[in-house]
Amino acid sequence: MLRIAVVGSGPSGVYTAQALVQQGAVPGVTVDVLDRLPCPYGLVRYGVAPDHEKIKSLQGNLRAAMEHPAITFFGNVPVGDDPRGLPPRRLLELYHAVVYCVGAAADRRLGVPGEDLAGSFSATEFVSWYSAHPDAAPDGFVLGARSAVVIGVGNVAVDVARVLARGAGELHGTDVPHAALSALAASRVTDIHMVGRRGPSQAKFTTKELRELGDLSGAETLVRAQEAALDPAWDDPAGLPAVGRRNVEVLRGWAGRPPGGRPRRIHLRFFLRPAALLGGDDGAVRAVRFERTAPDGRGGVVGTGEFEEVEAQLVLRSVGYRGVPIAGLPFDADLGVVPHAAGRVLREGVPSPGEYVAGWIKRGPTGVIGTNRSCAKETVTSLLADAGALAARRPGPVEDAHAVLRAAGREPVEWPGWLAIEAAEAALGQGLGRGPVKIPDWEGLLSAARSRS
Repeated sequence: MLRIAVVGSGPSGVYTAQALVQQGAVPGVTVDVLDRLPCPYGLVRYGVAPDHEKIKSLQGNLRAAMEHPAITFFGNVPVGDDPRGLPPRRLLELYHAVVYCVGAAADRRLGVPGEDLAGSFSATEFVSWYSAHPDAAPDGFVLGARSAVVIGVGNVAVDVARVLARGAGELHGTDVPHAALSALAASRVTDIHMVGRRGPSQAKFTTKELRELGDLSGAETLVRAQEAALDPAWDDPAGLPAVGRRNVEVLRGWAGRPPGGRPRRIHLRFFLRPAALLGGDDGAVRAVRFERTAPDGRGGVVGTGEFEEVEAQLVLRSVGYRGVPIAGLPFDADLGVVPHAAGRVLREGVPSPGEYVAGWIKRGPTGVIGTNRSCAKETVTSLLADAGALAARRPGPVEDAHAVLRAAGREPVEWPGWLAIEAAEAALGQGLGRGPVKIPDWEGLLSAARSRS
């Protein structure tokens, strides 16, 4: 029998727990899933855009996995250097093995002057706000800007541009917190510039996400044909991988068409890299200075020395994520991951008995939600191959482990507490004439969890 802790309840954590209890190779496996937040599902709850209801419905599959009788959820239990959290060495005293599935929580920075001006935010901050993450800034966003710049051309950049461009009426039926919905309803944004340093064929968004920009009822998507044509594959994308080819075909269909008079415009810009954010006398951002780039013939770009300023009172930076070190675990600062071999944590190049990783903290911020399933399977295969050695370890009784976990959080949230949060969000939405509406703050979440009795 093995008692295993999985740290993190996003897709990688849930898939890891599911693989452990369904594998059948070792009878009697039990899994405790620990999360710093009182709510499970990670980025499916707090990262998927509210208007992507099909992807958000994945929560139903994750719920089914978490309700397996051999899996126990403990929310509001931080791990690492949090003063009320559990260090990795303590977890190894409580469990035969620990699998860390903590994602990549830090944003990459631009590294340009003015990046920290008022009005400049990471895209993650904006996503956290409209997703009701309890760590989001309590004062939220006041969308008084007329022109917004989104730096980056991945799916997250498309999400934030689309949410900015949508009317509040289109988001009324989603779980957007009510304060964010009100702010979006009062938004003065008319122009959204989504900017990439390379060309259309190298953009990181998927075609499905891209096409959604063309389906917005209150916004039109504009592409500068002369600018996009700097891409060598623009005229003939046949040799590109499937996603790149379809992206170019969609963009060519939009290129050069004149504005149609809709209230908002999304400008897709290419071959521009940020050089500086420029501030006004009030210390807030007023524009972004970009340097024009050109293909270098080797898949990259070079600066041309030509510059352009784009007006912006709001800048959202979406240039990638990085893993965050966990106190007590080794960390590769260059790659932003925990060093590992097939999921086994490496300390000074040697596998550390009982310590494993899965998800973005293992492989970096790559892939889609489904990628986490195969990633988890590899780690679980390694763990079960080590089962004999792990079983020889002697952690304390399971009752002691659960007592320690309950004591670690100020108020640990178990599965009935999470179900009470769901019920409270359904009631909140009903009172507002909407479907379920997320509770956006720690106090509200924990209060709802307490109401389970």
